[in-house]
Amino acid sequence: MPVVQVSVWAGMSEANKKKVVDGITKVFEEVGVPKDAVTIIIYEAPRSNWATGGQLHSEKYAER
Repeated sequence: MPVVQVSVWAGMSEANKKKVVDGITKVFEEVGVPKDAVTIIIYEAPRSNWATGGQLHSEKYAER
């Protein structure tokens, strides 16, 4: 069944990852997919490996 891949900055707390997983799972349950059939993979990457508009996120979001 569905495999959802989520990419986030490194450092997301386990509690927040749980919220993401719960929310994604709930959406699939609402459309009739059993929660045991939903697989979610969370990939973490440092901000220095992300960029938007030619600017590294490590620079753009340095204070977060």
